[in-house]
Amino acid sequence: MNLLDTIIIGIVQGISEWLPISSKTQVLISSHYLLNLPIAIAYSFGLFMEMGSIGSATIYFRKDIMSIFRDRKLLLYLAIITIITGLVGVPLYIISDKLLKNAYDPSIPMIILGIALIVDGLYIRYSRIKIRNFKDLSLKNIILIGIAQGLAALPGVSRSGMTVSTMLFLGIKPDDAFRYSYLAYIPAAVGAVGTTILFSKTNISYVISLIGIGGVLISVISAFIIGMLTIDLLLRFAKRRNVYIIDFTLGGIAIAVSVLTLLL
Repeated sequence: MNLLDTIIIGIVQGISEWLPISSKTQVLISSHYLLNLPIAIAYSFGLFMEMGSIGSATIYFRKDIMSIFRDRKLLLYLAIITIITGLVGVPLYIISDKLLKNAYDPSIPMIILGIALIVDGLYIRYSRIKIRNFKDLSLKNIILIGIAQGLAALPGVSRSGMTVSTMLFLGIKPDDAFRYSYLAYIPAAVGAVGTTILFSKTNISYVISLIGIGGVLISVISAFIIGMLTIDLLLRFAKRRNVYIIDFTLGGIAIAVSVLTLLL
């Protein structure tokens, strides 16, 4: 086991989870090259690595999580998003292994998402969207967010990019869009890790046999620490910038990373 490689993979997860560049795809690429993992196994490992990010979000938003349980409407909304995410995401995860074995390139969906974010930014910049609170959304809007998050089960599709851009398009102010996207992430990620363990035990066992439990723990802890820092920086950014600038920036990042991936 190369200690530096496992730390790098943790750092990749810790940063990319909160950006619209599909963390599972970035972990897939980094673990494929650093650990020589087969693509399908690297994809499973990318989802498994979300354990570190779950810890980051849970600790960072611990006060928000406690307040959710005192707000029935907010709790119901997040529960609906989680259920819809599972209904859409689990079947997509099951077929993703076949996609990866048939020359599926995860960089393409990332480019599409990057373009969508930029278009989203242009729409918001040159139209009059009423800014509203998350709890003011309709049931139809909440279901739409759940579907967007579920689609992120596909390789190359960013969960945070999908949910944040959807919320921004619906008129949620930037800092709330990021905050509620990250809160919705926690139960969805727990489900993703559980799904990975349930359907891809052999893949995870292969990784553990390769780098050991210690190697996996080092990666997860690295993802946890870097994730805390990244969440804080992004929320600060969301409070200080105009919403369309956020879309342009995140869209540019997604496209740039995708192009670099295609060139590798």
